[in-house]
Order: sequence, then C-alpha cells, then structure tokens
Amino acid sequence: MAEGGASKRMWGGRFEGSPGRALQEYTSSLPVDSRLYKQDIAGSIAHVHMLGAQKIIPAADAQALSKGLNTVRKEIDTGAFRFLPSDEDIHSAVERRLHELLGPEVAGKLHTARSRNDQVALDLRLYAREAIGDIGRAICRLQSVLLNLAQSHQATLLPAYTHLQRAQPTTLAHHLLAYVAMLQRDFDRVQDAYDRADIMPLGAGAVTATSLPIKREMVAAELGFGAISQNSMDAVSDRDFVVEIEAALALVMVHLSRLAEEIVLWATSEFDFVELPDEYATGSSLMPQKKNPDVAELVRGRTGGVFGALQAMLTTLKGLPLSYNRDLQEDKEGFFRAVDTALQSLDIMARMLSRVRFEVASMERAASDPALLATELAEYLVRKDVPFREAHEVVGRAVKRAASKKLAISSLTGEQWRSLHPAFGDDVEKLFDAHQAVTRREVPGSPGPRAIKRALLRGVLAVKRNQEWLKENTTA
Repeated sequence: MAEGGASKRMWGGRFEGSPGRALQEYTSSLPVDSRLYKQDIAGSIAHVHMLGAQKIIPAADAQALSKGLNTVRKEIDTGAFRFLPSDEDIHSAVERRLHELLGPEVAGKLHTARSRNDQVALDLRLYAREAIGDIGRAICRLQSVLLNLAQSHQATLLPAYTHLQRAQPTTLAHHLLAYVAMLQRDFDRVQDAYDRADIMPLGAGAVTATSLPIKREMVAAELGFGAISQNSMDAVSDRDFVVEIEAALALVMVHLSRLAEEIVLWATSEFDFVELPDEYATGSSLMPQKKNPDVAELVRGRTGGVFGALQAMLTTLKGLPLSYNRDLQEDKEGFFRAVDTALQSLDIMARMLSRVRFEVASMERAASDPALLATELAEYLVRKDVPFREAHEVVGRAVKRAASKKLAISSLTGEQWRSLHPAFGDDVEKLFDAHQAVTRREVPGSPGPRAIKRALLRGVLAVKRNQEWLKENTTA
C-alpha cells in the first residue's frame, strides 16, 4: 500500500497503465464477496501459520501477519474498516489494509504459495459448510414445530385430497407428518452435500500448485476440513458443491412452497381450516375485512429465486474449460441469495405455524362427508371375498344412485344396498364413521392411531440424530 492510501493491485507488475474506471466497476466483486471476510481472514491466518511452521517465511513475520489479520477482522466487525473504490474484492481489501498496518516487507509475504483462485475456493467452501449447518438447524426447528402440532392433533380429522378433490378421511397429524418426511429428505441432502464441501483446496495455487514446501494437511486440520483436494486444476474450478447445495435448497423451497400453498387454501373461507395469527398476516388497503396470508404467499413466490440461482450456476459451469475462469466470480451472489431465502423461509414458516390455530370443527365436518368412505365400502366387500374390481363397480353404482336422488350415500337403506350386491349386510351402516375408518388403517405409513404414534417417534428420533450430526460437524 503506497502512502496516502493509494491502492497497489495484486496483479499490476505486468501492466504499465492503471485499469479504467469502467473496468474496475464492472469487474469488482467486493459488494458481494465482502460477506466472506471472516472466512477469508480465517483461511489467511491458517495459511500464514503453515508458512511459518514450514519456515517458508520467518516465524516473526508469520506472527505479525496473524496479528494483523486479527486486527483487520476486528475492524470489519466493528465497522471501522474503510473499503476503497480500488479494492477489487475482499482478498485485495484485506491485503491492502495489511500493507497499511505492517508495511510491504511483511504484508507482501501473505500471498506466498497461494493464488486468489485457490483462496476464493477456500472461502466459499468455508462458507458452504457454515451454511449447511445453518440450514440443517433451521430444518430441525421446522420439523420440531410440525411434530409438536402432529402430537396435538393425532385424532383431528380432515379430508385427504387428490387432484384437490376430497378423497378419504385422514388426520391432521398424518398430513403434517408428510412434511416432516419431506424435510427429513431435505436434511439428508444437505448433510450429504457437506462431504463434497468439506474438501480443502488451498495449496492448489492458480492452477498447478507450488514448488514451495507447503503442508496442506496442516492448513486443513486448522480449518477443520476432512480432506484436501487431489487435483489442483479441479480444486480451483470445482463448484459442484455449490450446485449440490443449491439443488438441495431448491427442493427445500419446493416443499415449503407446497406447505405454503396449503396454508393459503386452508385460510380461505371456502376451506376455513386455519386461522392465521395476526402477526403473520396483513390486511387490505381497500377492503377492511381482508386477512391475507402474505407470509405463505411470499414463501411460495420466493421459491423461483432459488430455482434461478441453481439454473444460473449450472449455466455458468457448463461452458467453462479448465481451469479457473473469471466467470466463476458469478458463483457467489446467487448462492448467497439461495441460502438467505431458504433460511428466512424456514424460519418464518416455523414461527407462523407455531402460532396458527387449526379450525378443528371445520376440518372434521369436511372429513365427515359420507362420500369419502366409498373406499371403505369397497374394502368391506373385499373382506367378503368379492373381487376388488367388482366391489369398485358396485360402490360406483351406489354413489351414482345416491347422487341421482341428491342424497348422501349413507342415506341408502339396507334393502337398497342388498339390491346392489347380496354381500352387503345390515352392518354396512357402521361403515359411515370417519373416525373408525381412520382407525382401521394401521399398515405402516397410514393414519391409524398406532401407526401415527410410531411415525411421531420416528420423527422425534430423526430430529435428534440430525441435531447430533450438526453438533459434531458444524458450528452454530
């Protein structure tokens, strides 16, 4: 750093003139990657520790660099750090400040045996591991909210839907546990992606590593990485881990959007299944009676931004030759946006659902429609050795007969049932009880009481395992 704060570029020796202002503005990534300052400084500290231990730079210089880097971190933490228009990125901003603090003789040794190519790859992997921890914890929180609700509503009936048409009676617990299962797959995916993010690229240099006697394993150990990269060209150009995480987050948002869509539907007067808490709903500027499910609608709407980040990253990667290309500067903005959106959406859905009031009476009225028990009638005949296809046809005729008379199917008399099929007995009337229909369903994965208790236990144990993994592998 020259006197007076004028910037010295990290790559300027080859060039006589200064870069034009338009080029500086267009190529600067500082507004985006300044977010990585903690990761960048942590990686640099580990790097200088190794350089000193390997006697590549004097131990006193390594100590001074480590102290200076901690000072820079504190300055950024407190807002005292002054970024300059000439700072290309967070790496050059940190190094420029070190030149101011330590002078060029010491600060100039920071970048020994590394490139911004492997440096930024390291920063992004450090961020990715932290993001996976944050996402995993947010998934667990939402799972726990859903499990608590399911625990409280094991006997609450509501219709199960197919094609958005009432299909069969189920329980609210069973419905909510479907989202617990979706979120568990989401957790499994981000957990799996962690392994690909947990690879330390520093030491790959610009493209072919270095001739200096660095010890990459030492840096990896200090930063808590499970492995080091095995090919320097791949190390600086690999962003597969970003794609994997973004793909996992896209599915997180798919699941949240589906849940949000149901909240939007259930909050309508046509369904009347939920009453939204006031603090998670808005009104209309014109219509005083309105209570709008804006939180759910925004979760649904912001899903597209996460999809877009994934598509953009795939598009960036698909045309790149080995190894590093400046196109990869575009890897971060969409990644940050995807992580932020998913985290905020998981959090707000957990908060809203913990305060939602379910309109149990409305749900049970809808689930008690006798037409939803048509399958019960068919299975009743199957238990009397009637082939299912025949039973299905018979019950279909019963539904048609009742509809033609504008009657509920439960209004048919015993004589009318026997006229449809002799296997029907007087006990057919007992089938028109939605609670009993649900109780009879006890195969694994069904809404029967015992099946639901087992599912609740599985969910609680899964969340516990998730939390244990997070505690062992990530930092809060």
